Amino acid sequence: MNYQQALDFLFPLNRFGMKPGLERIGRLLDSLDNPHRHECLVVHVAGTNGKGTVAAAVASVFMQAGKRVGLYTSPHLVSFTERIRVDGRQIPEDAVASVVSGLKPHVEEIGATFFETTTAMAFEYFRREQVEVMVLETGMGGRLDATNVVDPAYVIIPSISLDHTRWLGESVAEIAVEKAGVIKEGARVFTAVDDPQALPVLQERARRVGASLHHMNDEMKASVERESLGELVFDLETMCRFYESLRAPVTGAFHVSNIALAAAVAEHAGVSAEDIRHGLAAMRSTGYRARLEVVTGDPCTVLLDVSHNPAGIEKSVDVLCSLLDGSRHRSVLLGLADDKDATQVVRLLKRFSDRFLVVDLPVERGMPADRLAAICRANGVEAEVCATAADALAVIRREASNDDIVLVTGSFYLAGDILKTLDGG
Repeated sequence: MNYQQALDFLFPLNRFGMKPGLERIGRLLDSLDNPHRHECLVVHVAGTNGKGTVAAAVASVFMQAGKRVGLYTSPHLVSFTERIRVDGRQIPEDAVASVVSGLKPHVEEIGATFFETTTAMAFEYFRREQVEVMVLETGMGGRLDATNVVDPAYVIIPSISLDHTRWLGESVAEIAVEKAGVIKEGARVFTAVDDPQALPVLQERARRVGASLHHMNDEMKASVERESLGELVFDLETMCRFYESLRAPVTGAFHVSNIALAAAVAEHAGVSAEDIRHGLAAMRSTGYRARLEVVTGDPCTVLLDVSHNPAGIEKSVDVLCSLLDGSRHRSVLLGLADDKDATQVVRLLKRFSDRFLVVDLPVERGMPADRLAAICRANGVEAEVCATAADALAVIRREASNDDIVLVTGSFYLAGDILKTLDGG
């Protein structure tokens, strides 16, 4: 089996859709002699927004400290190999082919989903590479997520808000129960969750299983020194240290809590202040991108953002409205999954611009662009339907001037399509 054959096997597994549960991933891992149990430090990241930022920051700091670090995130932007990294390097294509070849008969027998299969692949590759630290981002939820087969030393939950309500529950409290399911006996839990419906759920779960819970508001103080597109500088005081002028390649002061949680976990694990400082500054080495990232300035500024629910999009809009000159002409390129609150998303983005281009997402559960455009118009927003992201980008380039700014948001899949178009893919 070669790499393309491996992908041809993997991606059709999406036909199984969402099938929460740990029985199938458990059987898959048994077939590999349980690679997730190889001895290493495990950091499990769950929550609604900020997971990718936290995971990248944690991985980068431990890499800076000289540890061999495995990082598992999802989804990918352009290449499948982005999901599984060791020391920042994507899994080689021949390793994908090798692991999939071994898993194929078991996947077929068990009826495992795409995410379950890729999670098993990550564990097997990390064992082969003998990583010392494993940083795992949950896919959706936590309690029944395929990554939730580990016994983590650290759990980080940066935020909890409404998302994936079709699968996780209709209230923040119900969703918190699912997220809290990653908290295991003996784990040290670090969180910035302050929602009054969610925090008590985390506290009760930690108490019940014998985990210690550390809340940012109780144990850390942070103050922003300055922020701009692509850089955040802030001071951080933990229970043990004071860090002056920490720098991270992120846009928006709302990331302070995400970065602070990563620093606190690394500090607790014995990483030096110097390595924490340099690791945070080097987050991009983990493949971290598309979080209000400036991807092109010709002929206009394009900002790529993977925010995909109202809570995340609200934070992005708040930041952009505070950082950008109000005189610049703005537009939005939007694509959403079918399970998102499109009306709320549009109302939030309307603060940034009242001119939208909308597209279909290249996935089965994408919201049809025609329906999304109708929601835009019902909320007083001009919306132009484009067949593809490439077509939308062509419209933008044709009509834009140098002072214009375009926000691409709503989906990892849309961000990936834009990157492929910009790279000539």
